[in-house]
Amino acid sequence: MSLQIIVHRGTQTIGGSCIEIIAPCGARLILDAGRPLDADRAATGLLPATLDRTAPATVLFSHAHMDHWGLIDELPEHWPLMAGEKTAALMRLTAGLFGARLTRPIDSWTSRSAPFPVGPFTITPILTDHSAPDAYMLLIDGAGRRILYTGDFRLHGRKSALVEAMIARPPTSIDVLIMEGTNLGSDKPVMTERALERAFVKLARATPGHVFVNWSAQNIDRTVTLFRAARRTGRRLVVDLYGADVLQQMGPGTALPVPGEDWPDLRVVITPGGQRLYARQGRRDWLDAMARSGFATSRQALIGQSDIIMIRDSMLGDFARAGLGFTPRDAFVFSNWRGYLDEGDTAGGWKQAGASGASVQHMHTSGHASAMDLERFAQAMAPGALVPVHGVAWDEADIMLPLVHRLNDGERWRVG
Repeated sequence: MSLQIIVHRGTQTIGGSCIEIIAPCGARLILDAGRPLDADRAATGLLPATLDRTAPATVLFSHAHMDHWGLIDELPEHWPLMAGEKTAALMRLTAGLFGARLTRPIDSWTSRSAPFPVGPFTITPILTDHSAPDAYMLLIDGAGRRILYTGDFRLHGRKSALVEAMIARPPTSIDVLIMEGTNLGSDKPVMTERALERAFVKLARATPGHVFVNWSAQNIDRTVTLFRAARRTGRRLVVDLYGADVLQQMGPGTALPVPGEDWPDLRVVITPGGQRLYARQGRRDWLDAMARSGFATSRQALIGQSDIIMIRDSMLGDFARAGLGFTPRDAFVFSNWRGYLDEGDTAGGWKQAGASGASVQHMHTSGHASAMDLERFAQAMAPGALVPVHGVAWDEADIMLPLVHRLNDGERWRVG
């Protein structure tokens, strides 16, 4: 008898990942239970139909992007859940942002955790480089076989040294590599975060007014990039309440900038929309403490300054009502995947900034590995077989890969 692998969702799509590993004794691991990227926010019943919910299983979440954990509420209550410590904190924070509460217990590991048992399996979490903080690859030993699941990763972020170290000293005797391939067949930018930092420094030096940037508060690498660019150009970085909350959750024990007296170049702007968001979550005490802090600022206090300021389309009205609208002296940067940008949306920052005469730019780098880096990583791991997931162009990939074992969603494969 040997291990079995079922990719319930992910062999032909990006996002909504759900992978199962079954031991000869019947013990089951579920790797991620992600919400499909194209699913309506209110849609339910999205767990793959091939996933058996009647038998016991343990679920491991690789990182805190919702396309890897967003179906947590559909998982059976009796299934144990596990994730990185900061990943679990960010999952709870994100659930609150969408008006829900994640109350289920989540056992956690840290980047320093030793391998640990889950039934007949031994799990080794390996901290990796991704746009989500506290993202992990998972090395799984069981029944004399070894499986490496990459989750989502890259080699051009601020933690690229972690993946380079794996390439230089790969785990031995990998039978199966389950690897993501998001950027295969795409033209997403894959410059390094340090190169992006230099680009923001150049833009800030050329911009007399504010540099407004739309980016995800959960993209900690991007926050660091912008903080460093602000500091190098004599500016401050201004984040909103949610951005501050993420930094406070992720920062302890790290070198990340966290709002407080130790980081005078980091400020938190308090808007009516942000106040309503946190009041709805029952976090009035945290909100009041933030408002009383010496690092909080108002929209009015930012007028006439030259900061790098976090902005989202939902914040535009609050900013405009306070007189903090776009001017020809400003720049607006969309720093997310371009697929999320609607340049013609009159209610969006891109259109409004351009209409005001502000400079508008798309400056971003992907959270996923380039095709060449996928090739280099896979060859270094030298698995007996590679199972492709989280990609749509595997069959057209013009790269050299180890033996590829293509599966269909829901197909059961016994590892030879």
